[in-house]
Amino acid sequence: MPADWRDFLALTKPRVMSLAIFTALCGMLVAPGEIIHPVLGFTAILAIALGAGASGALNQWYEVDVDRAMKRTAGRPLPSGRMDKVSALHFGVGLGVFSVLLLGFATNWTAAAMLAVSILFYLLVYTIWLKPRTPQNIVIGGAAGAFPPVIGWAAATGDVSTAVPLLSMPWMMFLLIFLWTPPHFWALSLFVRTDYANAGIPMLPVVAGESATRRQIFLYTLPMVACAVAIWLIGYAGLVYGVIATSLSLLFLLLATHVGFRSTETDDGMKPERRLFWFSILYLFILFAALVADRWIGLV
Repeated sequence: MPADWRDFLALTKPRVMSLAIFTALCGMLVAPGEIIHPVLGFTAILAIALGAGASGALNQWYEVDVDRAMKRTAGRPLPSGRMDKVSALHFGVGLGVFSVLLLGFATNWTAAAMLAVSILFYLLVYTIWLKPRTPQNIVIGGAAGAFPPVIGWAAATGDVSTAVPLLSMPWMMFLLIFLWTPPHFWALSLFVRTDYANAGIPMLPVVAGESATRRQIFLYTLPMVACAVAIWLIGYAGLVYGVIATSLSLLFLLLATHVGFRSTETDDGMKPERRLFWFSILYLFILFAALVADRWIGLV
């Protein structure tokens, strides 16, 4: 059957895109100064969503053979044969160019440049270079998914530079997502390990084994928790965020510790790993929502 609108939507990876959209919106809403005009804010979020969708489309265009070899992705439009690669390429490139131009004209070119960098980073650095070559692909490649709140901040303010960039609020949000990505993604890779092995992708559980992956999940959780709490301790957020971040981070650490120091039992369904994966998504959503709540409480 020929491709229809649902297939083009599937190319954008809507579930992945939703997290990028939400964190970008939160980055925009916690930025200092006056709240961005609703029309401009909506346009900026639309542009960021289209940019994230372009990244997903170009990723699937390049990885069609990999997706075909994996049970989890074999039903996507390209490996299933519902769409040809040329259409996917044109769709991804067109969507990416349009998203950058839309963001630039609607807000500023600092935000647009960062969106362009994030799209190219995801395609060239993560998809083409890192993913098929190193088990650390998700560590470095995670930077692509950490850009949205910084882009949202830049859309609202036009600037993300400070005297100490790594300690500024937009880059603390970037660092939080960057450190969150490995435990989140490696938890997933533990229970879809066979898929990656069949596709020849050197994910950490495939090349280093489960024990090493579990240790890395625990080790990356420690600085992630520290970063989440540091946003409050430094003074970028108030008590509401502080209580929520501390409580949820302790729970995340508890789940990661369970995953990190256990041995997989026969027929246990990898329940702790699945629990950590799904909780990690909820964790990031709630933390960023708490940042916005703190900002709005301060304005009331």
